[in-house]
Amino acid sequence: MENMEKFLKQFVDIEKIIDSIIYFVTTYSLKIVGAILVFMIGKWIARRIAKLLGTILQKNNVDETLSSFLGHIVYYALFIMVIIAAAGQLGINTTSFLTIIGAAGLAIGLALKDSLSNFASGVMLIMFRPFKIGDLVTTGGVTGKVESITIFNTILNTQDNQKIIIPNNLVTTSTITNIFGNSTRRIDLVMGIGYDDNIGEAKSVLETLIKADSRILSDPAPTIAVSELADSSVNFVVRPWVKTVDYWDVRFDLTEKIKLAFDKKGISIPYPQQDVHMYSETDAK
Repeated sequence: MENMEKFLKQFVDIEKIIDSIIYFVTTYSLKIVGAILVFMIGKWIARRIAKLLGTILQKNNVDETLSSFLGHIVYYALFIMVIIAAAGQLGINTTSFLTIIGAAGLAIGLALKDSLSNFASGVMLIMFRPFKIGDLVTTGGVTGKVESITIFNTILNTQDNQKIIIPNNLVTTSTITNIFGNSTRRIDLVMGIGYDDNIGEAKSVLETLIKADSRILSDPAPTIAVSELADSSVNFVVRPWVKTVDYWDVRFDLTEKIKLAFDKKGISIPYPQQDVHMYSETDAK
């Protein structure tokens, strides 16, 4: 009799468990199916929207790095919304989730204030393109060739082969000089001759040297003119235009050729001199 009571009790317990399972399935099965559908469809839509955004940005010639990054940002933002929607489909109160996400976002934003500033600056650099990879620029107190532009940093390679990593925030808040920004550039030289030298002859020498160099452009026309009657010299300005990539080669070559040509013609290039007059004590008396 006692064994029969135990059996009946176990049977009742099993029946309660089965009833609970049936209740759970009948109550939540549709919600679970709905949540799964929301998750799967939402994830697919998020991926498609992110891919479409990347395609649109690339067609509008937006930098590949920026378009890829923005595509990932949009995808993960939509993915979080899909998860919240799926949780809501299960009957979970998502208000607390949104509160937690908002608080976490604020805390992360404050903790990563400088990093977010560099990120925003990186987006601006990639979108507005004040310079591109390969340009020679001066920014943040550094001059170098742009090696890469990342979301957080700009990497320059200096002319003596040093790699300089500059936070993007410093780049956008300082003056940017893009030395390779234009295809042509003017060379500015000042050449002085002595007051006893012939101005016409010196000018003729300069014009001959300018015309002989095929790298110097005829348009805009070069300028050769007397600019100043200085204390010890008559100064000429020599301003030829060249392609930007030829700037330094032409400048160095032209400076050397002018000195050699002036020496050959006997035209002096004055240098600062100081006369010192010495008197003896007897002369003073």
